[in-house]
Amino acid sequence: MRISDFDYELPEELIAQHPPERRDAARMLVINRERGDWRDSLFSGLPGVLKEGDLVVVNNTRVFPARLTGRREPSGGRVELLLIREASGFGECVWEALARPARRLSEGSRISFGNGRLRAQVLATKGDGPERVVRFESECDFDALLEELGRMPLPPYIKREDEDLATRDEDRERYQTIYAGRRGSIAAPTAGLHFTSQVVEELKARGVLIAEVTLHVGYGTFAPVRVDDLGGHSVAPEHFEIPAAAAKQINGARAEGRRVVAVGTTTVRALESAIDAEGGVRAGVSETGLTITPGYSFRAVDALLTNFHLPRSSLLVLVAAFAGRELVLAAYGHAVKARYRFYSYGDCMLIS
Repeated sequence: MRISDFDYELPEELIAQHPPERRDAARMLVINRERGDWRDSLFSGLPGVLKEGDLVVVNNTRVFPARLTGRREPSGGRVELLLIREASGFGECVWEALARPARRLSEGSRISFGNGRLRAQVLATKGDGPERVVRFESECDFDALLEELGRMPLPPYIKREDEDLATRDEDRERYQTIYAGRRGSIAAPTAGLHFTSQVVEELKARGVLIAEVTLHVGYGTFAPVRVDDLGGHSVAPEHFEIPAAAAKQINGARAEGRRVVAVGTTTVRALESAIDAEGGVRAGVSETGLTITPGYSFRAVDALLTNFHLPRSSLLVLVAAFAGRELVLAAYGHAVKARYRFYSYGDCMLIS
């Protein structure tokens, strides 16, 4: 199939620029794959939609403040780095990053952050794109400085001319799930942003079980599809871990005919990547470059909670593979007409 088959029109004003006042105040479009229909609901009503015995699987990765703004030395020109992952083969405190403006950061360029408290040097460039390999230098703990100087890596479609310190503090809390624990992502698993402690307690009270896995969201998850033929696109590998306790819960649910409800496309990719030859979910630590397109046979996931995704994106393609392209695009058309809020800070859909 072609990526152009996964396009839709979205008015810019429907792209959520801020989170809702309450996490669980998001709207939720409930889609039934078997009937091919949907209904409007609210996320706060999720406990009443799921069934006793359902197993909800969440991604407990934690986003770190991976966006750094600094100055080139000695010119003082403003530059921005988005840290992607630690680089191998270069020693300690060396990262792969996306640079902006990249054309001004050639090999050997030096950057200063926080009035010189953190410095960096470009060790290598990667092709003609924005990728750079950067070594950081500081007199104190790098991770502590990153927490202080870095900003949450909000996606580029969140554009705020009036951003202030209060807004940045809000993002540090709200661009993070309430169960985030394993630091390592440069983007939030946004389907989980809607959960509150009250919703979790209501789920448990209704007999819904919860399991945690980890997939550290990297550039691969949100990198644009640059080819028209989907057969030529692959998602860059990302680190994931399935704890033994979670694998036991998931395999138990499947053996007993109970539904496995994945929260987010990252959870889907982790679970589907951990399936063994016998159809069970393996515990362990690994990397996945699994690229899911229509025709893929899902073996671990029975239902999916997910936000609305960018047109022509690998995430929209994954959702269409799960629910069917025609149904998903029709549901997106309804969401546009009904004025749902889209993308990371927007509303969600539950597909069963």
